[in-house]
Amino acid sequence: MRIYPPHVRRSRAHGALVITAGFIGLLLAAFFRVQVLGSSTWALRAESNRLRQLPMPSPRGTIYDRNGMILADNVPGYAVTLLPGPPDSIRATLERMARYVDLPPERIDRLVADLRRYGRELVVDADADFEVVSAIEERRSEFPDVYIEMRPRRRYLAGRAASHVLGYVGEITADELGSDDFPEERYEAGAVVGKTGVERQYESTLQGDPGVRYVEVDARGRIVGDFRGVTARPPRSGEDLHLNLDLELQRWIHHIFPDSMRGAVVALDPADGGVLALYSAPTFDPNDFVGGIDASLWRELNTDERTPLFDRSVLGLYPPASTWKLATAGIALDLGVVRPEEYMPEPCTGVFFWGGRPWRCHRRDGHGYNNLAQAIGNSCDVYFYQLGLRIGLDRMLGMATELGFSRRCGVDLPQENQGIFPASRDYWTQVWGYSAREGEALSLAIGQGPNSQTPLKMAQFYVALARDGSAPPPTLAQGIELGEGWSLSLDSASIAALREGLRMVTAPGGTAHLAGTLEHWEVLGKTGTGQNPQSLQGLAPDHAWFAGMVGPFGGDPEIVVVALVEFGRSGSAVAAPIVSKAADFYLRRKHGIPVDTIQTLGEHLRTVGWPRWYRERFGRTQ
Repeated sequence: MRIYPPHVRRSRAHGALVITAGFIGLLLAAFFRVQVLGSSTWALRAESNRLRQLPMPSPRGTIYDRNGMILADNVPGYAVTLLPGPPDSIRATLERMARYVDLPPERIDRLVADLRRYGRELVVDADADFEVVSAIEERRSEFPDVYIEMRPRRRYLAGRAASHVLGYVGEITADELGSDDFPEERYEAGAVVGKTGVERQYESTLQGDPGVRYVEVDARGRIVGDFRGVTARPPRSGEDLHLNLDLELQRWIHHIFPDSMRGAVVALDPADGGVLALYSAPTFDPNDFVGGIDASLWRELNTDERTPLFDRSVLGLYPPASTWKLATAGIALDLGVVRPEEYMPEPCTGVFFWGGRPWRCHRRDGHGYNNLAQAIGNSCDVYFYQLGLRIGLDRMLGMATELGFSRRCGVDLPQENQGIFPASRDYWTQVWGYSAREGEALSLAIGQGPNSQTPLKMAQFYVALARDGSAPPPTLAQGIELGEGWSLSLDSASIAALREGLRMVTAPGGTAHLAGTLEHWEVLGKTGTGQNPQSLQGLAPDHAWFAGMVGPFGGDPEIVVVALVEFGRSGSAVAAPIVSKAADFYLRRKHGIPVDTIQTLGEHLRTVGWPRWYRERFGRTQ
């Protein structure tokens, strides 16, 4: 018995056919959308499952000196990189690698923390030795997710001679990443950045843009090899940097600076304020920091009582001692309280009585009557005691502050200390709890008291004396403007009087005649013996200063050099030879004269006797 008539069955069969055809059409449309229209998307997903994107670090810009000599460049190096994965797996891999790579537990903890924070590949060793690379490559099956690649490695050709001024590079820290100086749009974990010195100051210039490369991985995320089917973006090198530094001068200063002593040497070009040399001792090797410094060496550098990482040229603050007497003289001339040819009412007998107490001169039998130039040449304290009283405490504080002795020079470095000099009498009340009296001017007049300056600041001041009374900011990089310098507001006659005093320091009978007399050049300078807390207690000698300007006889000074030797005792015996020898080396090379290792008169007398050029110049020997 048939339940449905034939025409009903045909109708239902036709409906089922339509439904089936529609369903098949939908499947075909879906397949078309996935396999044809969305093929690129799914292909990309498939590729992403077997490809890993790795950054390609860019070479930092090369740093050149004023003569085109390389101060810092890049050489090929090896980097060991670990692809991201589960933290426990990564830790296990790092612990296995510790048998071949220097990976102390704290380093492993930090790498795992970076993985949790950023989820990116980890640079395990940015400067791996060839032995380390060989050990890992030989055990490729043990470290399938480790990738070894060639990377640019920073090299400092000046080594220890220019470590403080150039600085060093290191891996970016978690605190630095994302800061204003290191935005995340440009930097990522594992990046190598400038830490100190010029490397840090010009980080944005020297740092290039990293590239991208791809590696192929298997289903377990293990590296199979490089993948060349996807275009990689090559890295862009950083910009080169040209400095005013003279590499050979910097090396010479490093060579002649007394062994085992601490201090600083600054050399400036008076024509434009360019920094020719910036040296601090003791020093260190910045190459030790490339790829990460050894933990034991880092502890040694930071616990060394000589503080080798401390840049004394721009951070060290020292009483300027008698080198400051030129500032006192300049202030007095500017105020019109003294004439260059004028003698002080009281002659120097070795002591000056004022305020119910004796104020002594360094020469016990005194200097007698001195005019300004003679007082500078003799470094007569009694003359400057009286000059300080003529200026007056308030005017001295105001003028010295206006000149900038409590401000930074503005050199293009990430760190520089400002000088210490009271702006008003309130300083004594705030610091020591008593009211300053007029007698404070006597100590300040000879460069003692609450007056501490960096060697760079004193060099900038002597640049003003070597010019027309103005001094531009000291500049390391070529072609930049750092702003306004300072001006002493002195006429040419006053500057000539100050220079005459400096000339007498190195003239026959002067305090620095032996160290400040050269065959080809005229040295105008000032010695200084700076008391310090330890020397006042009898625990150490005084600091030794010498500030000088040097150039051809009858011509303008072509270099200004300041040397400070901590606990050096004598400015004339210790600091002055450094200045004279550095200036002689620089000027001989500048004017095409062969360099000699026997340079100063004192060196001639200790080796070959009185030189002929000395007898021809002075017509006699002492």
